[in-house]
Amino acid sequence: MTAVRTTSTAALFVLILCWSFLVGAQVAVPPLTGRVTDQTATLTADQTASLEQTLRTFEAKKGTQLAVLIVPSTQPEAIEQYALRVADQWKLGRKKVDNGAILVIAKTDRALRIEVGYGLEGVLNDATSKRIISEIITPSFKQGDFYGGIAAGLDQMIRVIDGEPLPAPNAQTIGGVTDIRQFGPLIFILALVIGSVLRPVLGRFPGALVTGGVVAVIAWLVAGALFIALGAGVMALLFTLVGGGMGGYGMGGHRGGFGQGGGGFGGGGGGFGGGGASGRW
Repeated sequence: MTAVRTTSTAALFVLILCWSFLVGAQVAVPPLTGRVTDQTATLTADQTASLEQTLRTFEAKKGTQLAVLIVPSTQPEAIEQYALRVADQWKLGRKKVDNGAILVIAKTDRALRIEVGYGLEGVLNDATSKRIISEIITPSFKQGDFYGGIAAGLDQMIRVIDGEPLPAPNAQTIGGVTDIRQFGPLIFILALVIGSVLRPVLGRFPGALVTGGVVAVIAWLVAGALFIALGAGVMALLFTLVGGGMGGYGMGGHRGGFGQGGGGFGGGGGGFGGGGASGRW
């Protein structure tokens, strides 16, 4: 019993040290000074101005705040965690309306994410955001046309928010990321392996809880859809809790009007909760 406690304490200490290191190494969120923030010099001045004008016009018409952020990398964080930190700091969208969205691009990582405010999740949902990324933005990025991909992606986001539906999906995307059943084998294997390691060390319930969290993060990175990640996490938690890893069986924000800081562009207190989608090119 003493040995188990010692091992658990040591494991917890290591996890705390790793977490402290990761927090200290996080990429800083730049201040919100404009609708387009490019820290990689990817866009020309004219391209930036054109995108800014598009977003400014849409904001004046609809009241929705959209922004673009291009950074070299988000490492050691995944782009999902970094984008949510950006959203929490920038607070795009009107207070208690939460109608903001951010297109975050990590150029060196070849990753991008559309982070969606609470108020837009009904129209710019996870599946729609994923299609905009995979069908509209990343094909241009693969050709090295970053401005074209960003402009086309923003245009489609604006159309969707305005109530215009996306074109019919390609055959390869029908029932794609929106169906959690296709991730069943992956969830089973991950829960089996991770649960068998963590449950003896942390105990039955803590081990199952951590296993569910790890599987949820992995599913989020793979699928880019929050509801799939949550479903995968719950399934992994239940499997580990009931089945006990390899010895078991079965399978299982803030609320926030527009604000102008220092005379420049600013967020209005909008809230985000992790809605949106991610992709790579």
